[in-house]
Parts: sequence; C-alpha cells; structure tokens
Amino acid sequence: MSKRTKMSILSAILLIVVYLANHYLDTKEKQSVVNTGKEVKVNTKTFFLPTSTTGQIVHHNGYSLSYSEPHEQAEWVAYELKKSHISKKEHKRPYFEIDNAIKTGAAHWRNYKQSGYDRGHLCPAGDKRYSKEAHDETFLTSNISPQNHQFNSGIWNTLEQKTRYWAVKYDGVFVITGGILKGNLKTIGEEDVAVPNQFYKILMDYNNGKPKVIAFLMPHQDSDLPLYKFVTSVDHIETLTGIDFFPELDDQIENKLESNSAYKNWSF
Repeated sequence: MSKRTKMSILSAILLIVVYLANHYLDTKEKQSVVNTGKEVKVNTKTFFLPTSTTGQIVHHNGYSLSYSEPHEQAEWVAYELKKSHISKKEHKRPYFEIDNAIKTGAAHWRNYKQSGYDRGHLCPAGDKRYSKEAHDETFLTSNISPQNHQFNSGIWNTLEQKTRYWAVKYDGVFVITGGILKGNLKTIGEEDVAVPNQFYKILMDYNNGKPKVIAFLMPHQDSDLPLYKFVTSVDHIETLTGIDFFPELDDQIENKLESNSAYKNWSF
C-alpha cells in the first residue's frame, strides 16, 4: 500500500470520527433541551394545567403547552397573566424559531410562508412585554397556529385585549388557549400544519377564594359580534377537544364551574 493511499485512508477515518463525535454532541445537546422542557419552571403553577391528550407537555419560563405532533401545533397553551405582567414596553420583534424542546420536532415557520395565514400566537407577545426574554419566548413555533389575518387582527385580538383588561381588574387570571384539533382539517406547508376551524380561550380568576371561569369558542373568521356572544361552557370545549381542564380542582367546584356558561360575573 502506497503512502498516499495510507494517508487517504487515515484522512477518511478521521473525518468519520469527527462526524460521529459531532453527531453525538448534537444529540446530547438536543436531548438536554428536551429534558429542560420537561422540567416545571419556578413560576409555573401546575395546579391549573389541563391534561394532555398527546403526552407531550413542555414548560417554558412564561407558559406551558401540550404539543400535538399530528397537527404540528399545541393543543393548548397555558399561563398565568398577572396584573404586574401588563406592560406597554416595546421590544423589537424577533424571528420565529423552532422549539427544540419538542421531542417529536416542532413545525418550521416556513410552513406558513405564502400560505395565506398568519403565524397566530396562542400566548400573545402582548401578554409578555414585561421582559424581552418573556416576549421573545412567544416566538417559538410551538406557540403558533395558522390564523386568518382578519380573524387574528380582529375579533381574536379584541379577546386578547379584553383578557389583559381582566388581568388588571381581577389582579391576575389564568389563561388556556388553543385550536379545536378535530375533524378533517385543512393543512398548510410541507409538514401539514393543521388549520383549526375554531379557537377557544378559557380564563379563570382564582384570587379571592371564589374561583370563576369564562370560556370562549370562536369560529375561525372575523366577526362584528360582541364578545359575550362567543361565551360557552368549559364542558362544551372539553367535549370538542377531549381535554380535561382544571383536573386538580375539587370535583364539586370543577363540575359547577365547567358546566356554567354565564358571564354576569365578568365585567364586559
């Protein structure tokens, strides 16, 4: 064997070793991010979290979510919105990033490109202006769902603003948001991101020892109707989604709250 041949073989072996080492390190790093996502964060109140129908719950610093791989989005995003969180600070809008804490792989933001749909936040960036880190965390792709622009900037935005109003009025609310991921849904992009036909938002005020809940279910289209026209019961949304909301509540209190579709205790 010539000297040149030996050198070629050694170079090839070295390249393979470097590749395998880098692959091993990348795999370890990715697994570390996934493991971090599984950890409950200090400010996360698990008492209010719904059940997951997918078994894939991820905790970020500002919100938690349950990711549905078949639909390439969260079936729910949940977080506490305190009065102290409400801020008018302006932060530079970051680029959307893939959420590496999703073990099965979160959808890429390119799925939305030229789709005709907005990258609709489930946890709004406007709820997390109290710090740049919290604000930028909402631009992970696990926190978005395809939304018609008129809906996203219209009635849905109105509900998000009203949620912030209630967070101030009631000194904090717990928020759960998602799309109804059932039925034969339209999809976008190479990864077939599902387009929900309806979106829901559930709020709980638990601060005065007398918890109250209000739930909204909205068709995926803009509307001029007042918000109270979209009020429904939590039980109805549970039927549509298969998710158990507020499972840690005392059963008697849970049943009473979730069957109620009245909104008289909430100031519109």
